[in-house]
Amino acid sequence: MRFRHPDGSTVHLAYCTNVHPAETLAGVLAQLRDHCEPVRKRLGRDRLGIGLWLAKDAAQALVTDPAALRGLRAALDRRGLEVVTLNGFPYEGFGADEVKYRVYRPDWAEPQRLAHTVDLARLLASLLPDDITEGSISTLPLAWRTRFDDTVAAAARTALTTLAERLDALEELTGKSIRIALEPEPGCTVETTADAIRPLTAISSDRIGICVDTCHLATSFEEPGPALGALTAAGITIPKAQLSAALHAEHPHLPDVRDALAAFAEPRFLHQTRTLARPARAGDPTSAPGLRGTDDLHEALATDGLPDDAPWRAHFHVPLHAPPAPPLGSTLSVLQDAVTHLVGGPVPLTHHLEVETYTWQALPAELRPRSRTQLADGIAAELTLARDLLTDLGLKELP
Repeated sequence: MRFRHPDGSTVHLAYCTNVHPAETLAGVLAQLRDHCEPVRKRLGRDRLGIGLWLAKDAAQALVTDPAALRGLRAALDRRGLEVVTLNGFPYEGFGADEVKYRVYRPDWAEPQRLAHTVDLARLLASLLPDDITEGSISTLPLAWRTRFDDTVAAAARTALTTLAERLDALEELTGKSIRIALEPEPGCTVETTADAIRPLTAISSDRIGICVDTCHLATSFEEPGPALGALTAAGITIPKAQLSAALHAEHPHLPDVRDALAAFAEPRFLHQTRTLARPARAGDPTSAPGLRGTDDLHEALATDGLPDDAPWRAHFHVPLHAPPAPPLGSTLSVLQDAVTHLVGGPVPLTHHLEVETYTWQALPAELRPRSRTQLADGIAAELTLARDLLTDLGLKELP
């Protein structure tokens, strides 16, 4: 979906296909037929943007077979779909029964991550619509925190510098500008937008910027205005933003709230949980609140797992249009505030927006879609909500 910003530029809205992951090219083609095209038809659009996820094997099949790549481009055109952004975060296995920490490997200190991302950039340059010259790829924020030391940091910095050089060469060859967006995520070495400023200014290339995921932003209790303002002041670009909402519990000490939260503590994905709690400085009532957290929701719910005298937020992407029933809620208001700052000003801070609710099948059983039809209805409803946010800000939807 395309929108004309008041400044005359085009803002793209897509949804991410990692919600129905496939490891092979055949699976990707089936996604387009079984999921993406039906969503487009529900929206009554001639054209729908998708944020394509290409696992390692699917990407390799396309890179090594030009005919296969032409076939994918033809399938997109035939089904009324377009791609301006890729999700390069998961490398493989995102549809496994247990993903958890595996999603953070390989990290940016491992050569497979650089090779895979270069492959994705080459593919995106070929998949961009003829009238579009800029594409974006989101990726993991360097590494999971427990692996990150000076050696890993140096290797990651070298890899990203090499990547920027290869993207420069790709633009010279193809005329297509591809930018990479590190996606801050709780538990990673780059957990917040503030954490991103130092490593990105060290790389010193506008090819490498930030993907603002509004679920992650909210989980870490970041305020969109100050966070985005700090990135802008530091000269950090935002090639892409993911529109998502976190799980919110206002009163986690209450038994009924804890019971409701327990239904979201599932075995497939990691659900990092955070709260703002005062540091342990006895007798100092003026000390500033600090972020406290656990790597997963079930850890927060354990005895003495996480202080429960202030609200909790969990990294669980809940459907934008359907927040959980009380006593829980979502951080949709943070998303709305972020979108206002991202594209509501005189000049957009980003031109690529992607709805990314990949956890539909990880929801509590009573909330999960029971068929492809129900899933397509849900995704279409999320995109409709996002579209309305944009048009309310004065952007004009294009055919």
